[in-house]
Order: sequence, then C-alpha cells, then structure tokens
Amino acid sequence: MGPLDALNHIVNFFLPALGMAVLAPSLARLVWWKALKGQWMRQVRWVAAAGAVVSIAGLLVMGRDGAMLTYGALVLSSALVIWWTGLR
Repeated sequence: MGPLDALNHIVNFFLPALGMAVLAPSLARLVWWKALKGQWMRQVRWVAAAGAVVSIAGLLVMGRDGAMLTYGALVLSSALVIWWTGLR
C-alpha cells in the first residue's frame, strides 16, 4: 500500500464522522435556531472530535470498520454533543 492509498483509507475512515459533524449541527440549527445562535462552528468542531473518538473506539472494540453499532454510537454521540454545547 502506497502513501496515497493509506491517505485514502484514513480519509474514508473518518468521513462518516466529518459528515455527521456538518450535518447534525446544521439540522439542529434549523429546528432550534434561537437557542443555537452563533454556535454552529463550535458544535461542528466538537461533533467532529467526538465522532473521531467513537470511530476509533468502534474499530478497537469491533475489530473492523463500518459496524452498525459504531454508526449508531456516532449518531448518539453527535446528538449528545449538540445537546451539551447548546441546548442544556
């Protein structure tokens, strides 16, 4: 495996976490726009960090990438971070 292949694998490993980091705060902002005013970028950073940790933990616990339990934990952690950083 060359360096570009390794980079491709790493980017694709973290892509669901980064997608959730943009999508979840954006959709939450549509619903709770007054409560989340001015916190979008902060929430994107926190959700991305939490998603990366969950993805790595899912890989270590399950032994492989792409397990549905990991994706469920990714959604749950994204929701918890959005709640913690803006709605509590």
